[in-house]
Amino acid sequence: MAGPNRTDIVVIIALKEWTCTSCGETGDILSMEDAGPMCLHCVDLGHLEFLPAGDAALTRRTTKASRLSAVVVRWSRSRKRYERQGILAEPEAIERAEQECLSDAEVRARRREREQVRRTEKDRQFESEFATAILAQFPLCPASRADAIARHTAARGSGRVGRSAAGRAFEPEAVRLAVAASVRHEDTDYDELLMSGVDRLSARDRVHDTVETVLNSWR
Repeated sequence: MAGPNRTDIVVIIALKEWTCTSCGETGDILSMEDAGPMCLHCVDLGHLEFLPAGDAALTRRTTKASRLSAVVVRWSRSRKRYERQGILAEPEAIERAEQECLSDAEVRARRREREQVRRTEKDRQFESEFATAILAQFPLCPASRADAIARHTAARGSGRVGRSAAGRAFEPEAVRLAVAASVRHEDTDYDELLMSGVDRLSARDRVHDTVETVLNSWR
């Protein structure tokens, strides 16, 4: 196996027609030797397979597993420099590296699935507890409405009051704010007022009495 101090062999993707100075053949990739361009077969790289750049982990593992490899570059006319396009490596090394990367991807996918299940379970528990807190403060609120309010305000990443520190602690004021917000949007013309150009504070003032009436009826 090659050690950490291996020297990279560099080959070039041809941009124009060329002929191997050794055998007279041509190809897509050449090695520039002192005598001139040579085909991969003549420089003993013909058995290697091209692996395009793009997956750093796959390239790294393939290079490590391949006893012989080469860096593939192409001249960029716009940037006036050679740019890496991939590597040449033993087909068996590429296949082995692909299997390892697939295994890693499967492990990560399963880990994400487990984490998602845990988050879902925690979210459901939190929503249930928030609904219970709503009904404790507003016992006449329909249970289905309490569930809907809890689900909405406790949504992960929503930035709503249910996700605030006070909301997570089920503090009475946070619970009241969540219920009031639901009533404001669902049981008044607050949204229509906003859409008609009324500013937020004025719109809240207009629907305040209606909101309080509903809240009092649920207490």
